[in-house]
Amino acid sequence: MSLFLREKPVKILITLSDTGRVWYARLLAKETDTTYAHVVELLDRFAELGLVVFEKEGRVKIVKLTEEGREIASLFEAIARRLGTLENKI
Repeated sequence: MSLFLREKPVKILITLSDTGRVWYARLLAKETDTTYAHVVELLDRFAELGLVVFEKEGRVKIVKLTEEGREIASLFEAIARRLGTLENKI
């Protein structure tokens, strides 16, 4: 549970939910302002949890959310929107 109480893992999951782009570790690192090494470590953890799968295209490993990963990313997006609304009230 502590994995998802940190900003970067949540940010990566939410970013991966944008299916209009092809995601790989280096692009995720750039998009989420996270080091490449940290992104790779988190993606490996996500894969162990069944939240992402990797598809090899040439020399690049494409990252995609599983159905469970999409559900969790969607929940985090809803929480982020709700918290944003609350912060705007302050």
